[in-house]
Amino acid sequence: MNPAHFFTLLRILISPLFPLFYLGYEWLGIPFASVPFLMLGLLIISEFSDLIDGFLARSRNQVTDLGKVLDPMADSITRISLFLTFTQGVVQLPLLLVLVFLYRDFFISTLRTLCALRGLALAARFSGKLKAVIQACVAFLILLLLVAYTQGILSLELLQQMSLFAVGAAALYTVISACDYFYANRFFIKKALNKM
Repeated sequence: MNPAHFFTLLRILISPLFPLFYLGYEWLGIPFASVPFLMLGLLIISEFSDLIDGFLARSRNQVTDLGKVLDPMADSITRISLFLTFTQGVVQLPLLLVLVFLYRDFFISTLRTLCALRGLALAARFSGKLKAVIQACVAFLILLLLVAYTQGILSLELLQQMSLFAVGAAALYTVISACDYFYANRFFIKKALNKM
């Protein structure tokens, strides 16, 4: 357990707080107008800890196999938890769009694990990193739209339409990044599957 792992685990521990605050604000006695600010704070901490754990691991030469597994897992858990949360309440994202994020991460993680078990390392792609940045930006955008809605600046209809458009665009790029990953690693994947 090194400092980089601590920050990675922090992101995983933060994830359940998104649905807790968004869906359980009445039970917790929190005004709904405060909810998007709380969630923004959590997301900032989460994204900042993502930068810190990578920096610490590289600068201290503490890149470990555990970190290589935990870091992308923490990213997926954080962002998918947040988007799944937004399928409820006022935002009302379509579940099918959010499942695109879930299935992409599930299939690629499974492929990477399969290949690793057969001694083949599948490198991360720039498209995957860009996908993570786009998803993070969309998450921030929805929370800012939610702030505008709770302050009476934005109508519910506009909040839902803009959120749907942003997540739809992110889901489309998520599919493109998955195709890029499969295509770039097709020979390794084929080799790994032939060994089964």
